[in-house]
Amino acid sequence: MNTMSRRQVLLAGLGVASTGALSACGLKTGSSASASGSTSPLALPTQSPLSPSSGAHTVTKTLTPRQLTLDLGGVKATTWAYHDELDTPVLRATAGDLLRIRVDNKLPASTSVHWHGIALRNASDGVPGVTQQPIDPGTRFTYEFVAPDPGTYFFHPHSGVQIDRGLHAPLIIDDPREPGDYDREWIITLDDWTDGIGKSPDDILAAFKKQNGPVSTGMGSMGGMHGSSMPSSGGMGGMGGMDGSSSMPSASSSGMGSMAGSSGMASSPLGDAGDVTYPHYVLNGRVPAAPRTLTGKPGDKVRLRIINAGSDTIFKIALSGHVLTVTHADGYPVTPTKATSVYLAMGERLDATVTLGDGVFVLAAAPEGKKGTPARAIVRTGSGSVPAPTATIAELSSTALLATQLAPAPSEKLPDRNPDQTLEVQLNGQMDPYGWGLNGKKFGEDTPLRATRGQRVRLTMTNMTMMAHPMHIHGHTWALPGSNGLRKDTVLIPPMQTIQADLQADNPGTWMLHCHNIYHAEVGMMTSLRY
Repeated sequence: MNTMSRRQVLLAGLGVASTGALSACGLKTGSSASASGSTSPLALPTQSPLSPSSGAHTVTKTLTPRQLTLDLGGVKATTWAYHDELDTPVLRATAGDLLRIRVDNKLPASTSVHWHGIALRNASDGVPGVTQQPIDPGTRFTYEFVAPDPGTYFFHPHSGVQIDRGLHAPLIIDDPREPGDYDREWIITLDDWTDGIGKSPDDILAAFKKQNGPVSTGMGSMGGMHGSSMPSSGGMGGMGGMDGSSSMPSASSSGMGSMAGSSGMASSPLGDAGDVTYPHYVLNGRVPAAPRTLTGKPGDKVRLRIINAGSDTIFKIALSGHVLTVTHADGYPVTPTKATSVYLAMGERLDATVTLGDGVFVLAAAPEGKKGTPARAIVRTGSGSVPAPTATIAELSSTALLATQLAPAPSEKLPDRNPDQTLEVQLNGQMDPYGWGLNGKKFGEDTPLRATRGQRVRLTMTNMTMMAHPMHIHGHTWALPGSNGLRKDTVLIPPMQTIQADLQADNPGTWMLHCHNIYHAEVGMMTSLRY
């Protein structure tokens, strides 16, 4: 790799004055090696004006990211957000519509907006230094793109760890062909919360980065083992039994926004499920002690659109007294599958239907592998008292469904085709000293993945660590041959497992591939696919 700094390579000619938030989930200033792997600046795509196609509509909206104080239900958090209330803002359009979204940046730092899961044109993907200039404080930027596929999506910054604030909201793309055979729709957004209450996301990231750990590449790398083989028993919650070793930042006496140690974690069948202990886990912007109430009538059929907007937390979700029927994964229809509880990793979305019973029920989302009161909402269709926040529901003790266990609806499968190219991607790293990467390299030192337009490309992703990682591809959806061709853009890869993912190279550009644990991505668990 050359020694030209990433700031010189990525920001040459951009006239960027502020470096406070130039990170784009791993795009940082001041380190050696370029993201492009060459001495030439990465050419930013041109965002030419778009016009709606015949019969389509233009959806316009202005987002104003700013600093404000949110009421999370008696808990006040000074944070950054797009709106004064996390429960209400929903951006909605119909498949084929043109979206024209202006961002008026009132933050004290540069920002961006990534439209998570949308197979949109490269110029509007929202990655500073790769697809656009950063949106500096006091400036505006307009995103224009067509949303081709219906589904449940969301949007968030791709700048540093800004997603771990209040900067995210649902994006629903309706299907004009769908009959809508349900009585109600509830959009559920899950989040892990520390900003304005405990340590800030920037402070948490700084503590992790201070360790500057290497990227261990051996099987089962974790803790201070640096590549040695580790047992895969279920008793290794938190940081692989490291007991909050002195090399890790210690938890404060209040436990607010601290790095998670084994003393603050619960055992998980997914291995080590997260790095940070959060003061609160919230559902639609409310802490468990002051939950939202969702009302209906007995017998109502409800469509749930569930989004995990968390930064470091896999959630286990269940509705007391009910069984869910999962109908969509990451926006794409699946063969309807019944589940008492389901896992949802960071960046994943699931749609499910449920027929409501009579009474008062709890929709709960437990932080997997972590101690902490589950996020919750109250579902009320009749009389009954509201359970205490600490009350458990039996359904959370069930074996949860993983999205990769679903099968696609036959109409949603990619046409059968052998891959023209196979790209190997190893997930590497460890908690102590903190370091994560892909193919043995941190982002900026990596070799980008390259394909040819029109190819069927297979990514073989092998998790060499003891932690589950939700891997996300921009601008495309994968088909998972091991799941009968299930369509997804974010896939959770459990420890020591391999998942193959096929994509059709039909959307040219530079597209990011990264772990959707924001702290893993920010220290280097990211690369790009280019064609």
